[in-house]
Parts: sequence; C-alpha cells; structure tokens
Amino acid sequence: MITELGHFALVLAFAVAIVQTIIPLVGAWKKSSGWMAVAEPAATIQFLLIAVSFSALMWAFITSDFSLRLVVLNSHSAKPMLYKISGTWGNHEGSMLLWVLIVALFGATAAWFGGNLPPSMRARVLSVQGAIGVAFLAFILFTSNPFLRLAVPPFDGQDLNPLLQDPGLAFHPPFLYLGYVGLSMAFSFAVAALIEGRVDAAWGRWVRPWTLAAWIFLTIGIALGSWWAYYELGWGGFWFWDPVENASFMPWLLAAALLHSAIVVEKRESLKSWTILLAILAFGFSLIGTFIVRSGLLTSVHAFANDPERGVFILIIMGIFMGGALVLFAFRASTMQARGVFSMVSRESALLTNNLLLAVSCFVVFVGTMWPLVAEMFFDRKLSVGPPFFNMAFTPFMTMLGIIMPVGAMMSWKRASLAKAFWPLRYVFVLALAIGGLIWALQSGRSLIGPMGTFLGAWLVMGALIDLTSRTGRNFGVRRLLRLPRSDWGKSVAHAGLGVTMFGIAGLTSWQSEDIRVAQIGQAFDVGEYTLILDKVEEFQGPNFLSTMGFITLSKNGREIAQMRPEKRIYPVAQMPTTEAAIDYNLIRDVYVVIGDAQQNGGWAIRTYIKPFTNWIWIGCALMALGGFLSLSDRRFRVAVGARKIQPKTVSVE
Repeated sequence: MITELGHFALVLAFAVAIVQTIIPLVGAWKKSSGWMAVAEPAATIQFLLIAVSFSALMWAFITSDFSLRLVVLNSHSAKPMLYKISGTWGNHEGSMLLWVLIVALFGATAAWFGGNLPPSMRARVLSVQGAIGVAFLAFILFTSNPFLRLAVPPFDGQDLNPLLQDPGLAFHPPFLYLGYVGLSMAFSFAVAALIEGRVDAAWGRWVRPWTLAAWIFLTIGIALGSWWAYYELGWGGFWFWDPVENASFMPWLLAAALLHSAIVVEKRESLKSWTILLAILAFGFSLIGTFIVRSGLLTSVHAFANDPERGVFILIIMGIFMGGALVLFAFRASTMQARGVFSMVSRESALLTNNLLLAVSCFVVFVGTMWPLVAEMFFDRKLSVGPPFFNMAFTPFMTMLGIIMPVGAMMSWKRASLAKAFWPLRYVFVLALAIGGLIWALQSGRSLIGPMGTFLGAWLVMGALIDLTSRTGRNFGVRRLLRLPRSDWGKSVAHAGLGVTMFGIAGLTSWQSEDIRVAQIGQAFDVGEYTLILDKVEEFQGPNFLSTMGFITLSKNGREIAQMRPEKRIYPVAQMPTTEAAIDYNLIRDVYVVIGDAQQNGGWAIRTYIKPFTNWIWIGCALMALGGFLSLSDRRFRVAVGARKIQPKTVSVE
C-alpha cells in the first residue's frame, strides 16, 4: 500500500510540475498576477509529493520489502540499518529520485524565500525550475521507475554493493546532489533573465546566494568523496581523476568562476553575457555528470547504470535545456551591454583572469575525460587518459590562479595600480618564497611540486590575512576586524582554505613513502622512522560479512603510538571483497596500513604508507566551505537590493 502511494505521489508530482512550468510562464507573458501566483503553491506541492514518494521508497528499504524489485537488487535483511536507509539512494533509481527531490526542494525554497524578487522574475524562475523537474520526473517514470513490483518476491535480497556499505554513503551523495542540483537555480535565474530581459546589479545579487550554496555543497560533497575513497578503497590515494570524480569537479570549477563573475555584475554591471553563459554551462556540466554516471559509455567505479537507452534520454534532456538556453542566449547576447568600463589593471580584470583560468581548467579536465570516448567512436582506438595527463595539464593553470589571487583581491575597482596592490603583500611574498626555498633545500633535490605547493599555500594564506586586515583601514584594531562584513571574512577564509588544500596536495604528492612486504607474526619491521609489529591475525563474523583482521602495533623510538586494525572483508551474498585500511591520523602525517593475503610461508602481505600532510587537504576544504557559509550568512545576501526598483517597461537588456 505504501509503495503504491509513493508511486501515485510521484505521478501527481509530475502533473503538478507541468502546471508549474506552463501557467506561471504564460502568466508572466500576459502580466497576469493570478497566473503568476500559481508558481509558489505549485512548487511547494511538488516538493511535498516527491518527499512522500521518497519516504515511501525509504520505508520499503527499511522494512526489507522484497516484493519491490529495487529493494531485492540493492538490499539484504542482514544489512545494518544505516545502510538500509542510505541504500535508498545507493542505486540508479533511488539516486535519481533523490536528485529530483532536491530539484523540487530548491524550487520550493525559492518560492518560500523569494518574496523580494519581482513577481514576473519569480514566476519565470520557478517555471524553469518546474521544467527541469518535469524532464527528470519523466525520466524516472518512463525509464527508471523505483516502484516496480515482482510477481514472485524472493526470501531475501542480493545485498548492496559492499563498497557502498560505509557511512560515507549517508553523506557524500546527498551533499554532492545538493551541489549539482543547486546549480539548476543559477540556470533558472539565467534563463528567466534572458526571457525577461533583465540582467543588472540586482540580478547579480539574486543569483549569487544560490550559486554560493551550490558551490558550498559541491565542496563538501567532493571532499567527503575524496576522504571516503582514501580510507575505504585501500589504495592510499584521495583522487584518481576518475570520469565521475571529474564530473563533479568540472561544475565546481565553473561554479567558482560564476561566483566571481556575478560579483562583477553586481558591483559594476559588467561581464553580463559571460556570467549568463557561465550559469548555463555550470548546470550543463552537472547534466554531463549525470550522463557519465548513468549511460555506461565511460568506465568508472562510480557508475550507477550501464543502460544506453537511459543515456539517450539524458542526452535528449541535455539537448533541450542546454540547446534551448544557448539559442536564447544567442538572441539576447547582443543586447546585454555592459555599463561599467574598467582598465586592464583593475579588480574586474583580475576577476576576469580568474574566470578564464577556471574555465580553461574545466575545459582541460573535460577533454581528458571525454577523449577516450571520442577516440573510440571516431578513430576506433582504445585510449586511457590517466593521472599523468591531468597532473601535467591542469596544475599550471591552478598555479597561475594561486599566484594572482592575493594580488587581485587587493586591487581597487575600475582602475588600479599593480605596484600599489602588490606593495602590502611584499613581505609575505618574500616570506612565502623563503619557505618554499627552505623546503627545496631540505628535501635534497626532489620534485619541485613540494616547494612550489608550500610557496603557494603560504602565499595564499598570508595574502588572505593581509587582505582581511587591510579592510580595517589605517587604524587596525580587533574590534574593527570583527565588525567587517561576513562576506569579507568568508572570502579570506575560503582563499586561505584553497592555500591549505594546495599545500596538503603538494606535500602528499611529493613526500609520501610506500613499503610492501611479507610480514611474519611477531616480527618487527621498520618503515621510515616507525616500527610496526604484526601481533596476530584473526577472523570474525560481522553483521553481513566475514572479516580477516590484522592486529599491528605502531611505535616510534620504542614508544607505542597506536594499535592498528586493518581488515579484509568478504560479503558472502555479493561475493565481493573489500579492504578496510587502518590509519593513524596526525596533522603532520598519516600512517596507512593495509593487510593483504596470507602467504605460503605463513606470513601476510602488508602494505604501509607514510603520508605527510594528508589531512591538510580536507582541512582546507572545510575552510573553503566555512568561508562560503560565512559569506552566505552576510545580511546583504538576505536582502536583495534592487528588488524594490521599478522594472523597465521594455524587454531590452541593459
């Protein structure tokens, strides 16, 4: 009964989404306040109906309702409750339902908190958001129905993919989807502005909070996914340039560019066309990510589905929304005249350079991700584009971005002096160079990545501090510092977070060490400055898996540091092994231990890594997200100035 109710609610949500798409849009065209007013209740009702549908599916997983095909394929009665709940979206159909739930949530949020928007703009934004909901609800209902029943239910299910049976599944996909789908609001605002003929400072103010929220969620989602891969997969890395990893990273880069571009629109009413294009492309790359995950055309450990028919349906959705938006952009682009002019040396130019570097970086990642598919389709060649390509092609652009960010933040609007902007940073630049040089001298001629990353990290962190303190004026004081707008604090914290992440990546890449050996029980072995002893290996049974666990003592200079418990798990139902690494965390380094198979001589294969500054990567990501939240909490984002302005009577974009 509950399952049928969920299916019925989904069908009703589809009908409501159609109403939300058509009636407000026609109402805005006819200037009918009654028709436009339909948008808000329709958005709320659509969200509530999809929430009911999603809750019904979750209930089926919680109660192990094996009459439901999706539950049979992705659950088991012996699975812990946490994984029964998170398993709701640990599959193609359930994840798409979560996807469309978040689409409806953002639409409903715009309806609830968009009272300061002009009625016609609000109606058009909610109409476009409703159209996105229509497309993906149709995709679910016609190709990926999660509520299909089985004629003869089995006694038990086939279990969830063991790699997904981790707390990371409860947090990583929801945050990632909040980021992906959050960019749909920027897209809706862009299309609504093109239809209405209004791209001005007020529009820049309206679109920034939505873009910022999406960027924050993407940052958290990517960081959680990276951390999950680090401790769960047993390979010791945090990023492999996998196609699906890249699919989340590309929208993040474009969202970062859009954030900075919207600032120029808001402050100077320049870069209008470019900002609109970025809003369209950012959501477009979110759709590309959906296509990569669900089409099966690209091989990935993250792939949810391998169904070409579903891939074709998603391509059609991409073609309609991206093609339609770009055609509309082409018609309107010539009329989007910039009001604010600026010199070659100005904050506007620095932000434009920032945008270009981020966009080119995104293009590099896109080419590397899609080139194997292009080579196979058009040249009949099997190619693999791996980390070496991405590291070589991507790193220079991020390096240039890191160098210019502190200087650009110190520049004034419209016209600036490079020397004047750099002058307050002269000491921190020299200090950053000195730190990088010291690292170069200490590491005895290894790769330049470590010293360069150290320089960039120090340069960005100290530059952010100087930028923040400079905003207090000549009479620096703690009270003045604390009274600065939260957006200023947010910018500095986020920039510093990027510096911390760059340093962590550089340190890990340059200075990690690896040891692989056969360890005998009771026999000590050294890895760097640490001593490890394999005390024993035991087998035990978990809730739905069999575990082989090693007991390893970690010590340094004769002093015990930690007891480590690496595991190998076998899930009998899925017939799939997993590796559970044991990690001793530290701000300076991680000791990362993985146990392998038993050897013929009675020993066990043990792989040990010493990973310096690994946790700085995620500390930096946390700082970037914190900076985003600080900016989002700024009062200026809650009060859309310009909303009270009288709308222009003409449709020409100013």
